[in-house]
Amino acid sequence: MNKKMITYVLGILLITEGALLLLPTLIGLYYKEDVVPFLITIAATVVSGFVMTRFKPHDKTIVSMDGFAIVSLGWILISLFGALPFFISKEIPNYLDAVFEVVSGFTTTGSSILTDVEALSKEMLFWRSFTHWIGGMGALAFIMAILPLAKGGGNLQLMRAESPGPDVEKLVPKSKSTARILYGIYVIMTIVQILLLRCGGLPFFESVTLSFGTAGTGGFGIVNSSIADYSLYTQIIIGIFMMLFGINFNFYFLLFCGKLKTAFRNVEVKSYLGIMATSIILIALNIRHMFGSFFEALHQSAFQVSSVMTTTGYATTDFDKWPVFSKTVMLIVMCVGACAGSTGGGFKVSRIIILAKSAKRELKRLAHPRSVSVITMDGKRVSDEVVTGTNVFFFIYIVIFVVSLLIVSTDGQDMVTNISGVIATLNNIGPGLGKVGPTGNFSDFSWYSKVVFILNMLLGRLEIFPFLMLFTPKLKRSKKIK
Repeated sequence: MNKKMITYVLGILLITEGALLLLPTLIGLYYKEDVVPFLITIAATVVSGFVMTRFKPHDKTIVSMDGFAIVSLGWILISLFGALPFFISKEIPNYLDAVFEVVSGFTTTGSSILTDVEALSKEMLFWRSFTHWIGGMGALAFIMAILPLAKGGGNLQLMRAESPGPDVEKLVPKSKSTARILYGIYVIMTIVQILLLRCGGLPFFESVTLSFGTAGTGGFGIVNSSIADYSLYTQIIIGIFMMLFGINFNFYFLLFCGKLKTAFRNVEVKSYLGIMATSIILIALNIRHMFGSFFEALHQSAFQVSSVMTTTGYATTDFDKWPVFSKTVMLIVMCVGACAGSTGGGFKVSRIIILAKSAKRELKRLAHPRSVSVITMDGKRVSDEVVTGTNVFFFIYIVIFVVSLLIVSTDGQDMVTNISGVIATLNNIGPGLGKVGPTGNFSDFSWYSKVVFILNMLLGRLEIFPFLMLFTPKLKRSKKIK
């Protein structure tokens, strides 16, 4: 492993975080709040970053193992430093709780330990939502869009380690250009949502913070009622954009390039929209007796399904009070998640498709042992490496879920709360059911359960493999990947 290069990139990441912390500092100055906690954090973060970048590596090559290490350690570092403003200001007096909140922000989970969100200052509310936006596309992807971090295929290794989904391809020959394209789409969509919310009469501060939470599919609200007390117009705009940010960004790139037929042939996008539409209709029919009209039931169903399937976590009603059938459908779409290459979390629709096709192929082999079957998506062959990786991911996912559930179950909470809490954090959703439902939070859990949830959020956002690679035996440095 190229330890010097790993340390150097991590230092750049901390300096970048220090620069990003200037935004909530400016918000604090504008609202005449105490910005000392942010100034202290900026100083600590930037100084640490400069120390780590003091000795520049001669070899700037990054291979896959280096990429995994940089991404995993990087997310841990930005979370540990990012929690300092909450802790120093005593707005979240317990450091573990502050880390929980920030990890939830950066991983775009949206789970919270706060019982009264409205008690936070404007600067803290902004930083809390801004962590969603930073984590949505990935902090390292942001840096790659600006700076050339590595030689050869190093940047691609970082993108593969940080970007969601079973496979990441270059949109254009250079990875730096790919990062710029992805971030360009991300920024434009965020700005459009902010403008549309402003057109609906929402104050600028709320338009920005809610858009950050939507774009990153995180779901941190700035009021205790989440989105329930906002206008129908605001709810519709947020609901639509949650769905849009859950779509693979390659789809938007193809649309931008005028490749409409290729874009609309995308099996994953069609499956994603199909699952979402089916779930919305089934739940709307099941809850129609709870609302004044079928339109209102359809609206509530559409918003909640869009929120949990994209793993955003905003809510306009307490779906924990819905019939068992509706809550079951909600749990299913929580696990399915959004598209690969989006800002959404979950298992990912593409993996569901690959698993289904893999199962179909094996059944066909049992019936016809001599047959040769190839798994394809969008007319392209899915490599055996991707199929194997998906199967391994599913197995490890189940193991992590079971182990997490066993540990959390010793905490004295009810089964529904425990199961949905693990699902909500491992899939980066935010709210679950029971005590961690839309109107609840994670504050009642013990310190060790919170540690489990923090690890689950990191594992879910980095999609298991990069984080687990930190605990594997040291491997010999592989050849440079071009």
